[in-house]
Amino acid sequence: MSAPRKQIRPFHTVLVANRGEIAVRVLRTVRRMGYGAVAVYSEADRGSPHVRAADRAVLIGGAAPRDSYLNIAALIEAARRAGADAVHPGYGFLAENADFADAVDAAGLVFVGPSGEAIRSMGNKAQAKRLVMAAGMPCIPGYQGEDQSDAAFERAAAGIGFPVMVKAAAGGGGRGMRLVHEAAALAQALASARSEAEAAFGSGELILERAVIAPRHVEIQVLADSHGNVIHLGERDCSVQRRHQKVIEEAPSPAVDAGLRARMGEAAVSSARAIGYIGAGTMEFLLDGEGRFYFMEMNTRLQVEHAVTEAITGLDIVEWQLRVAAGEPLTIGQGGVRLTGHAIEVRLTAEDVPAGFLPQTGPVLRWRPPGQGHEVRVDHALTEGGAVSPHYDSMIAKLIAHGPTRDEARRKLLRALEHCALLGLPSNQGFLADCLADAVFAEGRAVHTGFVQDRFGARLAERAAPGIRTIALAAFGALASGLPARDADRLIAASALEQQGARVLLAQGGARWEVRLQAQGAQWLATVRRADAPADADAATLALRDARWLDAARSAFSAECDGMAESAVLALQGDALHLFHAGRAWSFERVSERKRREAAGGSGAVTAPLTGRIVDVAVRQGDVVQAGQRLLVLEAMKMEHTLTAPVAGLVAEVRAQAGGQASRGALLLRIEEVKA
Repeated sequence: MSAPRKQIRPFHTVLVANRGEIAVRVLRTVRRMGYGAVAVYSEADRGSPHVRAADRAVLIGGAAPRDSYLNIAALIEAARRAGADAVHPGYGFLAENADFADAVDAAGLVFVGPSGEAIRSMGNKAQAKRLVMAAGMPCIPGYQGEDQSDAAFERAAAGIGFPVMVKAAAGGGGRGMRLVHEAAALAQALASARSEAEAAFGSGELILERAVIAPRHVEIQVLADSHGNVIHLGERDCSVQRRHQKVIEEAPSPAVDAGLRARMGEAAVSSARAIGYIGAGTMEFLLDGEGRFYFMEMNTRLQVEHAVTEAITGLDIVEWQLRVAAGEPLTIGQGGVRLTGHAIEVRLTAEDVPAGFLPQTGPVLRWRPPGQGHEVRVDHALTEGGAVSPHYDSMIAKLIAHGPTRDEARRKLLRALEHCALLGLPSNQGFLADCLADAVFAEGRAVHTGFVQDRFGARLAERAAPGIRTIALAAFGALASGLPARDADRLIAASALEQQGARVLLAQGGARWEVRLQAQGAQWLATVRRADAPADADAATLALRDARWLDAARSAFSAECDGMAESAVLALQGDALHLFHAGRAWSFERVSERKRREAAGGSGAVTAPLTGRIVDVAVRQGDVVQAGQRLLVLEAMKMEHTLTAPVAGLVAEVRAQAGGQASRGALLLRIEEVKA
């Protein structure tokens, strides 16, 4: 059966087949250009901002992606019901699904993207490498054969030489990717990569590539119309990554000069022209220390990091996607592309960095993006009172800064990030700020894909310790929430405590602090002491003056703390106290006098670190395990997470079952330590 003819013609109403930040960003351009705007939403997204950003929205199914955003039939039906005659896929979900593009065309709708044939040809890394090599593209030596047996990969790896990179042929984003340093580790890496690739992309096909040591990840943005015109918009550098996934992107690359840009750009344009590509797409390369570049893959869609290219070119890439889809020719030639200044983007994700960048879910108690005075673009779909769902990706916002120089863009982004408050669940906000402030990143030329591990290493597992001022303000915020305030100026009344004062106990991990608060006339005195310190240990005393709420909801307050004006954002949640202060988010437990944590006799308890699906259980009740041994695999937010034994001992209880669901904090299994 032949593929349906790609629809390229004018349209009037666009359905955005995506959610969250992605949909909000696409809808912004759709409406600016005068098109009708249609959103779709799952049961989990009824109150999402992307629903309100459209003229109308259609419910397409349950919270699970397969029941909604991955349901092709439901999306086509939604377009029909809403009167949409074009579909923009955004990025993620079905954006690079050839069957979806074909289904849109077959329904007589315009797909705002390339043809299903082009997506199919470039969506498989093995086939893509064969096609671009034929067009003269330099590629990394590797194996992309049809024989997918372990034996075939072992033979290929021996010929390529270690280290090698195992990659999922059908997808990207770091999923199904494993770095293998020696032959003995290859079989396990293949099994793990296959499993993750099958879950993420529906295909366990793999390829091998020679590992390029300490490369930069540089990509070229291309635009192609249906009239044979193809141009590139310069490069983006995406070398700052964790778990092979991008976290900071910038344009242009500090490692690319005009000559290299021209060579990479020409290679990208030639390959796009050779496959008859139409729309916006990205050719991704590895760049070694000698300036040699190698093709990795082509993303046949809008990229998360497209905003930095928009900043330096002044072009709206979504606008050009829509114009090309309507049959318009590009009105810009290669000579008309001008790169002005520098732009840097960070991806704000709901992750617990010290826990290995573990994705997190939970309520959004406070969301305060940087306000006026910060010249940054913030793409997001967060609302206070909403939640980050376990069903979707952990990326929740992007912040982009543009300046005449790289260092000015970096400084602007760092300051904005330090004024971006998200409370209620962990995020990588502090980690991103540390990256931007790092001396090697600031200099720029020595950054490579191993930057995060090289610069932070074991420190990634360390949780930042709050300072005395943060602790004092956290305790004061906890106390002040229950005190009266003057209506006119919201000054926090102290009269109720002038005689006896108050005592607040705060805990964070294994640390605990005692804070005594005493009102004395026009000021408060906060005395902070480590609860486990000797009785004669010194305590720090800080004076707080002019304390007042900054809003009627008591979500932020200010005070003069030892002669320095301070402000903080506060959120209380049961026994938890969340505070954004001094550019960081902090979480404490408020410990009552009678409450004490249970003894650590449950050190052998293995609980779910996040809500997800149990993929595999590797042990049974009665098994003897060693500390660090693989116990089970949990899948959530499009990633697999391996849980290991915290102690050596006997598996006394197993509550987890492959294929089942686990809620965050649920007991999965329990190990009884074997005493020597």
